[in-house]
Amino acid sequence: MSSSSIEYQKKELPLKIQKIGLGLFIAGLIIVILGYMVNPDRSAYNNIIAFTFLTSIAVGSLFFVAIEFLSGAVWSTPFRRVGEFLSALIIVLPLLFIPLLFNVDKVFHWTHPEPADKILIGKAPYLNVTFFIVRIVVFFLLWLLFYYLITRNSRKQDLSKDSGLTSRNVKISAVFMPVFAITITFTAIDWLMSLEPHWFSTIFGIYYFSGTVLAALAAATIFIILLDKKGFFVKGIHTDSYYSLGALLFAFTNFWAYIAFSQFLLIWYANLPEETFWFLARWDGGWKYASIGLIIIQFLVPYMGLLSQPSKMNPKRLLIMSGVLLFAHYYDLYWLVMPNYEKGSVPFGWIELGFPILIAGLVITVFYYKSKNENLVPIGDPKLKRGIDFRL
Repeated sequence: MSSSSIEYQKKELPLKIQKIGLGLFIAGLIIVILGYMVNPDRSAYNNIIAFTFLTSIAVGSLFFVAIEFLSGAVWSTPFRRVGEFLSALIIVLPLLFIPLLFNVDKVFHWTHPEPADKILIGKAPYLNVTFFIVRIVVFFLLWLLFYYLITRNSRKQDLSKDSGLTSRNVKISAVFMPVFAITITFTAIDWLMSLEPHWFSTIFGIYYFSGTVLAALAAATIFIILLDKKGFFVKGIHTDSYYSLGALLFAFTNFWAYIAFSQFLLIWYANLPEETFWFLARWDGGWKYASIGLIIIQFLVPYMGLLSQPSKMNPKRLLIMSGVLLFAHYYDLYWLVMPNYEKGSVPFGWIELGFPILIAGLVITVFYYKSKNENLVPIGDPKLKRGIDFRL
C-alpha cells in the first residue's frame, strides 16, 4: 500500500489547549517582568537557564528530524511532524536571548576584566561583547535557515507526494549535522561555560549536547504519546514504536551519565586548582545536596524506570520518565548556572518559577498553532506506510 492510500483525517487540537498555552505564557511573562524589576541580576541568570533549555528543545528537535532523513529511519516517520513543530520554537528563541543582550555585563565577568587578570586578557579576542553578539545572531540565523528548508520540503510533500523532496532533505540534513555540532558546542561554551571564564572543560560541549538530546526526545515523547492516545495520528501504529522512543531515552540517559562522570573523573584525578574549584563550588553548603539530587533525578530515576524492555513500551511509564528527564535537564542547567550567582546556598523562590511557566506556555502555544495550520502526519512521505507497519 502506498502512502497515498493511507486514510488520514486532520483533527484540530481542542481550543482549551490554546487557552492553556496563552494563559501560562502570560502568567510566566508577568512573573519574569516583575523578577527583572525586583532583582535584575538574579533574573538574568534564570534567563540564561531558560534560553539554553528552550534551545535544547528547539534545536534538538531539528536534530532528530535531520537524523531521520539521514538514517532513512521508518519507525519515526508517523511522528516526525512532532519534531518539526517543536523545532518551530527556534522562531521564538529571540524572546529569550534579546533581554540577555541588555544584561550581558550583569552575568558575564569577562565583560569587565581586571587589568591584572592575564587569563581574561588572553581570552579577550574571543570573549568580547561584540563577537559574542555576532555569534549568537549567526547561530540563530543558521538554525532558522535549516528549519525553514527542511520543514518547507516536508510540507510540500504532503501535496505533491514527490519522493525527491525526501532526497533533498537528506542532503540538507547532511549539511546541517556539522553546523549543529559546531553551533550547539559554542552555545554551551558562550552561555554556560563562560559564566566562569577561568574554568574550562574540553568535553563541556558534549555534556550540553547529551542534555539537549534528552530534553528534545523527552518533549517529543510526551506529545507523541498524548496525541496518539487521542487519535490524532493515523490508525495502526504499534507500540513497538514506543519501544524505540524508550530505548533512545535510556541510551542517552546513560550517555549523559558517562560524559558527566568522565568530566568529573578527569578533573578529580588531575587535581589542579584551576579546574577543581568549579566542582568545589557545587559541593559547598546547600549545593552539595543539589549535586546529589542531580545524580538521582538525571540518572538513577530514569535508568531504573527505563531499564526493562516492557517499561520502554509502556505509555504511562514513558510519560512519567519523559517528564522527569525534562525537569532534570532544567535542573541540570540550574546547577550549571546558579552557583555563579550565589555560592554556598541554593537560591530558589518565585523568581525561578517565571521562566519555566513562560516556556511551558510558549511550547504549547507554538505547537497548537503549527498543528492548526499543518498536518500532524507527513502524509506524502514514501516511508509512512512502513512506519505504520513497523515491528521489532
